[in-house]
Amino acid sequence: MDGFNLSRWAITHRTLTLFAILMLAAAGTFAYLNLGRAEDPSFTIKVMVVNAVWPGATSTEMEEQVADPIEKKLQSLPHLDRVESYSRPGVSFIQIYLSDSTQAKDVKELWYQVRKKVGDVKANLPSGVIGPFFDDEYGDVYSALYMLSGKNVAPAELKRQAEIIRQDLLRVQNVEKVDLVGVRPERIYIEFSHARLATLGITPQQIFDSVARQNAVVSGGAVDTNADRVNLRITGA
Repeated sequence: MDGFNLSRWAITHRTLTLFAILMLAAAGTFAYLNLGRAEDPSFTIKVMVVNAVWPGATSTEMEEQVADPIEKKLQSLPHLDRVESYSRPGVSFIQIYLSDSTQAKDVKELWYQVRKKVGDVKANLPSGVIGPFFDDEYGDVYSALYMLSGKNVAPAELKRQAEIIRQDLLRVQNVEKVDLVGVRPERIYIEFSHARLATLGITPQQIFDSVARQNAVVSGGAVDTNADRVNLRITGA
């Protein structure tokens, strides 16, 4: 007795076969049209970059005194795949790669552990090292870009208004992050005449030191009274 032959059955029952094909095609089309889609889907990148700056240091000094201590401290990080570093005069870059098996929900906690471990090393880095700085936001995608401008409006006022708008946007549902780009930092410029300074016998460094003393925050101690404690502050004036 011959076994069941699907091809022969399909030819014999053409109506049922055609109906099954149409139903499968309709079900597939319906499933495709109802698939979840996102213009900017969220995904997790398991790489972090840590960089540090040490003005005046050679590439060897950056490697031995900055990059190596950080790399050794990170060797105990769970789910670590590898650590790579690149150093050049004055700056070092350390890339931390997590293993592919790391679950997305654990990545944020692991990056927190990286910051803690590097923070422990920071106290032992040479004086003059700036940083380390962390970058783990590769997955951020901007969905909208707006420009704020104003005629005859001071940059400080534009910045203040931009901060207000930023706080309002962060309250909007599903808005995760709002960054301000192109903000002009506030600066105070001190101009002086070199000829006048030479006449008075004052060097530019003396002016710099005087300004630094004026801006220094120094504790003046405190006075305890029967009711309260009064903190004293020396303004430098």
